[in-house]
Amino acid sequence: MTKKILVIGNGGREHTICKALNRSPQNPEIYNFASAINPGINEIAKKIIVGDIMNLEELKDIAKKINPDFAIVGPDDPIGIGATDALLELGIKSFSPNKKCAQLEGSKAFTRDLLAKYNIAGSPDYLVIKTEDEAPKNLARNFFDKFNGQIVVKADGLLGGKGVLVADEHFTTFEEALEFAEKSVEKFGRVVLEEKLLGEEFSLISLVDGITVLDTPTIQDHKRAFDGDQGPNTGGMGCYSDENNSLPFITETDKKAAHDITVQVMKAVEQETGSPFIGVMYGGFMVTKNGIKLIEYNARFGDPEALNILPILETDFVDICEQAINQNLAKIGQLKFKPVATVVKYLCPEGYPTNSVKNVPIQVSKNLQETENQQVFYASVAEENNEIILKGSRAIGILGTGKDLNEALKNCESMIKNFTGPLFYRKDIGTKELIQKRIDHVNSL
Repeated sequence: MTKKILVIGNGGREHTICKALNRSPQNPEIYNFASAINPGINEIAKKIIVGDIMNLEELKDIAKKINPDFAIVGPDDPIGIGATDALLELGIKSFSPNKKCAQLEGSKAFTRDLLAKYNIAGSPDYLVIKTEDEAPKNLARNFFDKFNGQIVVKADGLLGGKGVLVADEHFTTFEEALEFAEKSVEKFGRVVLEEKLLGEEFSLISLVDGITVLDTPTIQDHKRAFDGDQGPNTGGMGCYSDENNSLPFITETDKKAAHDITVQVMKAVEQETGSPFIGVMYGGFMVTKNGIKLIEYNARFGDPEALNILPILETDFVDICEQAINQNLAKIGQLKFKPVATVVKYLCPEGYPTNSVKNVPIQVSKNLQETENQQVFYASVAEENNEIILKGSRAIGILGTGKDLNEALKNCESMIKNFTGPLFYRKDIGTKELIQKRIDHVNSL
């Protein structure tokens, strides 16, 4: 019988997930529970059900009717409130962690305390301030002064990728840091203060089943809205990886150190919660003069990172999900990826992320044709009256691949020309100049 798979979410990440599932030789039927109809998913899915993906009762009603073989919960918010647990009440397993395990992303304090409790390397010095603490302002002040103001303030909950403030980037005074910290304590009951790490960031996304950890290519995301790492933080303007499925400034020793942290954290999560972590452990790491440090974990595929990873995955993604769900991921062996470089850039509405153009159409060339080296992923758009309408957030992800980064960049840029309208993107992602800047930064450490 044909397998049925339920995918929750409708962004660029979920379009990528659906494409990867659709490439499976098992030819599954894909069902999508979404906040809106994604034009790309609409071409793939057997059926799209539009509703409130944060309503767990609605999710269960839909899942009962579809009765899928398994589910994949794409975004962090439904994972965080227990979508996987709700589906499991119906006997439907997911390639996504349950609510207890998802604390790894949902609570920065949980993750830092976990590393401390189980003696796992990679943490900076940190302090958790809670509602019940006496003189929290004094605690914050002492920590701020200890590091001469060079700290990071992390809200202890999900804020759509905008819950972290970094010294010299988002604040310069103690008062500014304190204001954000107090808002976090008021909203979530806790806030985390950390020493600011100096180094170069990279992402290592791993597929795990509580026993086995299989790594995907290392990738570098670009959070700032404008060229030269300027402007406000975003959900991610684009990523790249080289033809070695790695990054030019990362060594095999660096990757092994990051992998080992993920293995230890995966085991510690089960010891702490009693539940195996099944799904995606997305580690944000940093190369520092003192070795590899953990910035944070996410409990799902990154967006845009998924756009670099899944399109070049050669292992059957349906098989990966099923083996992980049954804690047999070791049967997969190593994941296989095409030995190509990847460059992803997001086309965003003018004014993003602070004052985005919304509800206006963009023009798509009639000559648009995807190839193996040039792919399109739809995100915050809607299809209305045969037009693609901007909905305010990152709109369209463009992937270029090639034998090296230069070819991948050219393929990405030439594909972008198919889209016109009130859009902008970062032209410097994947360029020799920016990559050399990263290499020089690591060498200077």
